[in-house]
Amino acid sequence: MSSNDYERPIGPWPRAVRPQGAVRLMTADELRASIIYEDERLFVVNKPGDMVCHPSKDGPWSSLVGAVREYLGLGSVHLIFRLDRETSGVVVIAKDERTGSRLQVATQKRRYAKIYHAILTGELAAEAVVDQPLGPDLTGPVMVKSCVVSAGKGQNAITRYTPLVSRNGFTLVRVLTETGRKHQIRAHAQWLGHMLVGDKIYGPDQKLFLEFVEHGWTPALAEKLLLPRQALHCTEIDLTLAGETHVFRAPLPADLREFVVTTMGVDPAGLF
Repeated sequence: MSSNDYERPIGPWPRAVRPQGAVRLMTADELRASIIYEDERLFVVNKPGDMVCHPSKDGPWSSLVGAVREYLGLGSVHLIFRLDRETSGVVVIAKDERTGSRLQVATQKRRYAKIYHAILTGELAAEAVVDQPLGPDLTGPVMVKSCVVSAGKGQNAITRYTPLVSRNGFTLVRVLTETGRKHQIRAHAQWLGHMLVGDKIYGPDQKLFLEFVEHGWTPALAEKLLLPRQALHCTEIDLTLAGETHVFRAPLPADLREFVVTTMGVDPAGLF
């Protein structure tokens, strides 16, 4: 899917909408500070949790791909792994078409490994492996939403949640995906009964997403969601199975780290 949850039509409204507020623009200095790795073929960054990946109509610096293109002075770049707007972490971009095509084929064949970290609501007592097919959720007002469906009616999806620490009603988990479906981690977490903190679509009520789109971030939303974005971070991408020699990592970002420290009462430094 598109990395931008906010630019799709959502029922029952017949129009594309976006949250209220100023357009989020990335600066050259911010992009430079986010670089994890760069060589003549690859450009790897730690994406912030409030930036879309794909180009938008608000100019090149309003998306990660657009900003990278401008920063490098290239006519085009090739996004290998995309993340939703509100998911932070490692993003791999190829500078040339040959590298881009090769790595995109490798991703289709699952010749890579990704590790995420997430904060779930509720205390998950033991590792949980969710092996449930996913398809579009046709029951609610948000058209981009996925959900667990009956066997044979969706795409197979497998997600492994390993608790690192559970405290004060929340769990910091390490997440591995054996498949790459739309919103897989978030949809499976909801099915498991441990939705992600801050998730507007797969959280306590998807109408909160409509409220956010219409009014922006409000104290009422803060009270219900606790974080202004979903607590999901891509920590590691291992490309050694794709013939590369690289394993790229991005530490837990400040907003999620602060939640673990202040709300869960845990120092996450020794958990990784």
